[in-house]
Amino acid sequence: MRTAALTTPEAELYYEVRGSGPPLLLVNGGDGDAAMFGPLADLMAQDFTVVTYDLRGNSRSRLTGPPREQWIEEHGEDARLLLEAVAAGEPAYVFGTSYGGMIGMALLARHPGRVRALVAHEPFVIELLPDAGEWHALFQEVCELHEREGVDAAMRPFTAAIGVEAPPAPSGNLPAAVREMLARIRGNLGTCLSYELRSFVRFRPDAGALRAARFAVAVGGEGPETLLHRTARAVAELAGTGITELPGGHVGFLTHAAPFAGALRGLFATLEGREGLEGLED
Repeated sequence: MRTAALTTPEAELYYEVRGSGPPLLLVNGGDGDAAMFGPLADLMAQDFTVVTYDLRGNSRSRLTGPPREQWIEEHGEDARLLLEAVAAGEPAYVFGTSYGGMIGMALLARHPGRVRALVAHEPFVIELLPDAGEWHALFQEVCELHEREGVDAAMRPFTAAIGVEAPPAPSGNLPAAVREMLARIRGNLGTCLSYELRSFVRFRPDAGALRAARFAVAVGGEGPETLLHRTARAVAELAGTGITELPGGHVGFLTHAAPFAGALRGLFATLEGREGLEGLED
């Protein structure tokens, strides 16, 4: 694995590259960073040039300007610039989870030639829900609670409402690399609540772009029904496609990395209309 930094407007992105073969970009959700994709990236690097990165303003991707409200479309441009730097213009497979799926959709809409196929895993597209206004009001309350009382107070009603657990604390009995990752993620929670949540959930996908592309919506096939299952169904309806269940829950790419990698390979193959990508079968 090699690491590097890429300068983009108002940010310097930390990224990692593994393996060789066609490019595959893995895009995080709101509080994650490249390390959360480490196990999956290692497996996919057997067949792909895998690119992972920290979203701007999160973990090791520092802002070069003052903090401000962020927008999904800006992050889509970061993804484009990263692919231009690493993939030399070759269209990439893209997998994005939660906000990352939305970033992938923004990239696809503006730069369809950069995307060979896109899988959006539990995309957090609140705008497509009939009760979107109620969710926007709740997230505004959560962000105001964060401003008054801090991250922990805000995360309790947030995670209870969406049905997804908060990341664990970086306890001392964990390996050092895991503790460091969890510490970074805890810092990212504040960034998300201050500058991302309210604006990110205003994103509305381009239906025409999704329908014209090799595009799939996926959810975790294990665990309870969550808000992100609802938003995934809304995206699938907009795109005129079905929903694929992948191993594990919301972070199945981390907790079930090996079966998740096999299923993701198969899903990309299906999107390309083939039984298997040459040389990529398990």
